[in-house]
This record gives sequence, structure tokens and C-alpha cells, in this order.
Amino acid sequence: MPPKARPGGKRKPTNEPTGLGLDRRLAAAAIAGVAVLVGLVGLYVVTQGEDAIAADEVRTAMTTAGCSLQEVEALPFNQHTLEPGDTSDEWNTDPPTSGPHSSETAIYGAYAEPLDQARLVHNLEHGAVFVQYGKDVPEETVAEVRRFYDDYRAGTLLAPYPQLDNEIALGAWTFTGGEGTAYLATCRTFDEAAFSAFFDAFQFRGPERFPADAMLPGRP
Repeated sequence: MPPKARPGGKRKPTNEPTGLGLDRRLAAAAIAGVAVLVGLVGLYVVTQGEDAIAADEVRTAMTTAGCSLQEVEALPFNQHTLEPGDTSDEWNTDPPTSGPHSSETAIYGAYAEPLDQARLVHNLEHGAVFVQYGKDVPEETVAEVRRFYDDYRAGTLLAPYPQLDNEIALGAWTFTGGEGTAYLATCRTFDEAAFSAFFDAFQFRGPERFPADAMLPGRP
């Protein structure tokens, strides 16, 4: 027999168990959550794949130019443990491209004197790229590098680094998908295609990314 009506109310529907509507909403939410997770995983895989392709393209360009490209696992970021002028035994490239650094950054620009590497690593953390050259690099090559710098002034630091002798070094610290990678290219000559490939692939990709207009010459 049909259920009795509640006093002062309507009969309770008999075609849907109590709570089924809530269960359906929870199920829909769970499905949506899975879809989002799958999307994020897909984005991560695609991004990682694009990064690998970019690194391969830079390596090819560097090899063609007679340069080398060192790729290392980046050291942990946000390590403001050094005072200006300090160095760290943890740095895993020379010049350093990731890891402990000063809480202060270097002012962006082109320099005639060597830069404080503890500060410079902090700039890389923000997505900068450095170009440093040794004491034996010919002046005409330095002039070529300076002309190149003029096209990449935002987020770039150019300075001598005497220890490099006759080599030019490009350094960057990248961070994608929870993983950090540092890159150090070294060349004995200037090659515009190889330098451009490095900048296009790795600049503004640091673990603490700043916009390009916040990294103009004269700004810390």
C-alpha cells in the first residue's frame, strides 16, 4: 500500500532512494577532479617533452658552433645563505648556475668588471641568463658579444669572468614541472645562432620567474 502522507506535507517520493542526488553530485565531482588531474598530467608530459626538444635543439646548435653544453640537475632554490662575495662548495658548475646565493641580486646590465657570483646566481633564479667571458677572449669577439647583448638586454647580465681564459660562458637556471635543470654553455668564438638558441630556450624560465620588464638594465 502507498506510504501515508506526512501531516501537513506531501508524500515522500518513492522513485528515488534518499541521498541518491547527493551521491550523483559527488560522483560527478570526482569525475571532474579526475579529468582535471589527467589534464595536468598531460600538460606536464607535454611541457617536459617540449623542454627536452628545446634542450636538444640548443645542444645541436652549440655542437654546430663548436661549443659545448653542460646540463646538470639544479640545486635547490630559495637558498639565500650566502653573503655578497661568498662562494659555495655546493655549486656544481663554474661559473655557478644554481644553488646557494646572496639575498641580493646584481643590477642588470653590461659590465667591464667581474660580477659577484653569489648575487648573479640569484638573478638566474629569477629567470636571467648570464654571458661571461674569460681574460683571453679577443676584444673583437667581446665586441660581437656586446652587440648581441644589445638585442637581449632584458634579463641579461654580461661581464668578464677571468677564470674562463679564452672561453665565453652562457648560464641559465630553469624549472618546469617540479624539476630544476641548470645549463652552462661554453664557446671559444661567438656564434649568433647558437647564442640565440640558448636564450630563446632558457631565458625567463627560472624557479622564481620575474617578468621581463622587471629585469631591465639598471634594475636589481
